[in-house]
Amino acid sequence: MKNGERAANIALAGLTLAPLVIKVDTNVNVILTACLTVFVGCYRSVKPTPPTETMSNEHAMRFPLVGSAMLLSLFLLFKFLSKDLVNAVLTGYFFILGIIALSYVLFKHWLANNILGLAFCIQGIEMLSLGSFKTGAILLSGLFVYDIFWVFFTPVMVSVAKSFDAPIKLLFPSRIAARPFSMLGLGDIVIPGIFVALALRYDVSRGKESHYFKSAFLGYTAGLVCTIVVMNWFQAAQPALLYIVPGVIGFLAVHCLWNGEVKPLLEFNESKAASSEEETSSKKLE
Repeated sequence: MKNGERAANIALAGLTLAPLVIKVDTNVNVILTACLTVFVGCYRSVKPTPPTETMSNEHAMRFPLVGSAMLLSLFLLFKFLSKDLVNAVLTGYFFILGIIALSYVLFKHWLANNILGLAFCIQGIEMLSLGSFKTGAILLSGLFVYDIFWVFFTPVMVSVAKSFDAPIKLLFPSRIAARPFSMLGLGDIVIPGIFVALALRYDVSRGKESHYFKSAFLGYTAGLVCTIVVMNWFQAAQPALLYIVPGVIGFLAVHCLWNGEVKPLLEFNESKAASSEEETSSKKLE
């Protein structure tokens, strides 16, 4: 699949730069950029050994609570301190990331923001592992509730996203003067992305390169499209995970139910599978 991955990398780079020279429909840009990023990150995660950072069930259950605490903390910082002061401190942190970060510090251009954001997304999907589909389901379910609560029931999420002047979101130039940019949070790419990547590695471990990966990836795409449609219909911010999580889990669940492979999928544990392969290799060498 190296050719496909290479083509996706080229397409992602071209799409990122395209708004500089031509008008790109914002909705199409959001969908294609997010999907290409997930695709690239997933295939980069396929290695002889699983990603080094593996999440446990306990971590997955705790993640939405930690995320909520951080989100609320940022909201309070922006509420009671100068927005410029908070952003200056955070910008100083990103300064250490190099020339692109320097460009971002000096000009705060959306392109520098997106390059950093895409790099974070791809690296996150590549390096993080859920370990098992059970852990993934726990994490996505928790963040499903988290996203709905903070977007629909409080002004916190939208306020932080608009105030936080750092590459925690992708910016897509818009033709609407009143709203020059559309935004997509990095979490809406990375969190579902690591679940989709797990599906790909599960396929590879069974000798089926893109069996369940196609279902999970299609579910992500469908969820993202649904997000864009609803957002444009109501002209209001939407919690993307409200649509993406059911899409990813639902498409994968229907596929494995259809194939009668629910048990092996739920029993799959990436760490144990890797250990078994190492033991088998050692025995062969002996």
